[in-house]
This record gives sequence, structure tokens and C-alpha cells, in this order.
Amino acid sequence: MRRYELTLFADYHQFYIQDEKADGDLSDAWNDAAVERLLAVAPGTVGIGTVRNVDVPVTISVLEQEPVLDADKFDHIVECSIAVESGTIVAAGCTDYFPDAARINIPKGSYRVRASFEGLDSVSSNGLAGNDYYHLQLWPAPMGPVQVRKQRV
Repeated sequence: MRRYELTLFADYHQFYIQDEKADGDLSDAWNDAAVERLLAVAPGTVGIGTVRNVDVPVTISVLEQEPVLDADKFDHIVECSIAVESGTIVAAGCTDYFPDAARINIPKGSYRVRASFEGLDSVSSNGLAGNDYYHLQLWPAPMGPVQVRKQRV
């Protein structure tokens, strides 16, 4: 397992991971259903919705197999797939300068992405402070549908 700890600027209440060669355009993907599940998907790109519009803590773990689902620990859990054709994923806020964004080298192929959200109800009323945390886990898997594993209430 490899684990990366990042702080990403969640401008417009989102950040993303994408295959380095994907165009990263999520503009049509953020429909009402995507906003509710805090997850938007486009070819080679996954957008993660956030409850704050500032820097947020993010962990990305690259695993060899599907991890155990820890639904009790998290407020919200969603899964989707991403095809990584370049062997590099980029993690960034949607307004970050792409060449300076964090990069993670992984074997080419298809991956499942589990996004687990923690501390969503800890955010202050002005949205500036909070203990929200965003955990992404990736493992090799065939492409599959978006799944809400635990819906935030």
C-alpha cells in the first residue's frame, strides 16, 4: 500500500483526480444526482464534492485489492471507476495550475475509487473551519457503475 497525504484547494466545493492524459472536464458531470452523492465522473476523471470551499485534507491510498468497507467510521461513502491510461493520476483542486498539481504513478489499467468522507457535520456555519476529511482508496478492478455505499443524512 502507498498512502499520500495532501491538502487540496476545494474551490467550488470540489477537487478531482484524473488520468494525466484525460481532459478533466467535469462541467456536465455535476448534475443534481452528482451533487447529492458528492461525486461526479467523466472519462478518466473523478470529481469529489466537499462541504468547504477552502483547503481540505485528503488522503489517497493505492492498494493491491479492495479494502474492507468501514461504514461506521465515515459519514458518506461512494465508489466509481477510473481508467488510468497514462500510468499517472493527478490530484488537484479544480482551479489549481495543472502542471504544479500532485502526481501519483500507478500501473496503467482500470481502478475502483472509494471516496469516504469524515467529519462533514463539523464544519462551522461560515464554512471556514471544520474537521472534514476526504479519504480516497484506489485498487485495480474492472470498470463498474457509480455506487453510493453510505448516504450522508
